[in-house]
Amino acid sequence: MTRWVAIFEDDTANDPGGEIRKTQAQPHFAYLAAHRDRILIGGGLRTAPGEWYCGDLWVLEVASREEAVALCEDDPFFRHGLRKSYRLYLWGKAPCYQTVEL
Repeated sequence: MTRWVAIFEDDTANDPGGEIRKTQAQPHFAYLAAHRDRILIGGGLRTAPGEWYCGDLWVLEVASREEAVALCEDDPFFRHGLRKSYRLYLWGKAPCYQTVEL
């Protein structure tokens, strides 16, 4: 198993009033909960406190990049057009952190 970081960018032109994020929030949260064995942590990104969301960040632990892609692209936010793009990076913690629990 390897850890990956997924950084999502929202398509604000496709969702100017935040309707996709609002209507798909509960299905998105249910999706995260259903896959919490592989999506270890996730959460919304903002440019500043109080600003509207502009994307998300996930830390995944999966067997392959293909599994990470499948998880990213099956998320309701992605399937309903909220996501403009996402980037996947293989992630390893720095040695000075020793044991890290997520």
